[in-house]
Amino acid sequence: MAPVQDARHGEGSPPITNNGSGEEQLHKKYRVTIVGSGNWGSVAAKLIASNTIKLPAFHDEVRMWVYEETLPTGQKLTEAINRSNENVKYLPGIKLGKNVVADPDLEHAVRDANMLVFVTPHQFVEGICKRLVGNIRGDAEAISLIKGMEVKMEGPCMISTLITEMLGINCCVLMGANIANEIAVEKFSEATVGYRENREVAQRWVRLFSTHYFIVSPVQDVEGVELCGTLKNVVAIAAGLVDGMDMGNNTKAAIMRIGLREMRTFSKLMFSSVKDSTFFESCGIADLITTCLGGRNRKVAEAYARNGGKRSFDELEAELLQGQKLQGVSTAKEVYEVLSHRGWEELFPLFTTVHEISIGRLPPCAIVEYSEHKPNFSLVEGSAQYY
Repeated sequence: MAPVQDARHGEGSPPITNNGSGEEQLHKKYRVTIVGSGNWGSVAAKLIASNTIKLPAFHDEVRMWVYEETLPTGQKLTEAINRSNENVKYLPGIKLGKNVVADPDLEHAVRDANMLVFVTPHQFVEGICKRLVGNIRGDAEAISLIKGMEVKMEGPCMISTLITEMLGINCCVLMGANIANEIAVEKFSEATVGYRENREVAQRWVRLFSTHYFIVSPVQDVEGVELCGTLKNVVAIAAGLVDGMDMGNNTKAAIMRIGLREMRTFSKLMFSSVKDSTFFESCGIADLITTCLGGRNRKVAEAYARNGGKRSFDELEAELLQGQKLQGVSTAKEVYEVLSHRGWEELFPLFTTVHEISIGRLPPCAIVEYSEHKPNFSLVEGSAQYY
């Protein structure tokens, strides 16, 4: 009888331990830099630092590039982080690990690293990569924790692809049901690493992030994993609008189901390689659920609805998120650009409506009114099979 695999490690995948391979230990040590230092970036630093200090395959020190800010006290944010061992602005009260070093100089922070963790708002990635060209090691590997995408003339460009194309390095992704503040206090959580071909690289990322309270599984589906993490923020805006109008749990459940359906359809239309099974990983339905129940997109959208759409998302973001960035509204705009370019708006009524509400073209209550109109499946040949 074939051995039964732990379901957490993905279908047909051998278990991954947190011990590091003998080959890695003998031939190469890995040095990690985190590009970004917001709420999620700081939690990632804590996870990673707890592993690099005990696993012989990695250098102890973890560099974290910090976009320098001056705090109300007059102190620089990097100085405060290095003095207190916590990100006093974006993750106060949580010790990151004494082996985390905040660095305001991007080029210096990445200079010796061969494992780069990207975790910034997606709209800043292209500018960051331009600065990194020629400044990173040739053997570097990357992973993106960034939820969003760029829209080019030829269609959507995933952040992992943008990093690969601009820097000439392989880029995996890590997505999941990961509300950062809960992981920071070590509540149990899961995540998914999406990789293309090299499973050994994926295993290294799994070892780097995995702890007893943060369980990471590999899946060979970069686009599927990344699109789940990206598109769920659009659905979370819809869920927040429902909350803001006190429509109840039945309505919210319906919105989440319709949202998952549109996520799956959009992903498979954009990339034929996307696997159905990916939507049942942490990056899929689990992330959708947690983001629609908590998370910043739901929170700001609720406030938008309670204000009757009279205060902009930008204004509410500045008021409610203390410097963090809202991803759902910008992602809805980017998705809409793809849909309108192809004439697919009627095929994705939820995505389309979220965008139109977010720009003030429709009132918040329209989030349920659109459901009176059935999607026109004939707009895209063969698309009905995805429903």
